[in-house]
Amino acid sequence: MDETVRSALKIDMTIDITTTGRKSGEPRRMEIWSHYFDDRLIVTGSPGRRGWYANLVEHPEFMYHLKDDLKVDLPATATPVTEESERRAILSRLRDVSPFRQEQGMDDLEAWVSGSPMVIVILGG
Repeated sequence: MDETVRSALKIDMTIDITTTGRKSGEPRRMEIWSHYFDDRLIVTGSPGRRGWYANLVEHPEFMYHLKDDLKVDLPATATPVTEESERRAILSRLRDVSPFRQEQGMDDLEAWVSGSPMVIVILGG
């Protein structure tokens, strides 16, 4: 991976993603937070059903848009994280390294483990 991109992934947490609608087949662009730590790129949200997650489960190929320090559109593939122990490990680590997630009230880690949408992002499609 290009070092400029890697540096931006570590800094730019607010990104856009363009998914393919699971029913419509139409592109859906939205702003979301992304986290890069331990050489992994993670997109997750607070507990609940999310359209972006349903779209990525149905159509895992999407576009990852960096838009702050570096403006670039990166083809990507999403892999849902479904294994409970892996989800717990990621969310525990995320709670430790992300001030934003600390502010979101991740006190009930088990609610996040059981109900948060989560994908690992592989850049390059």
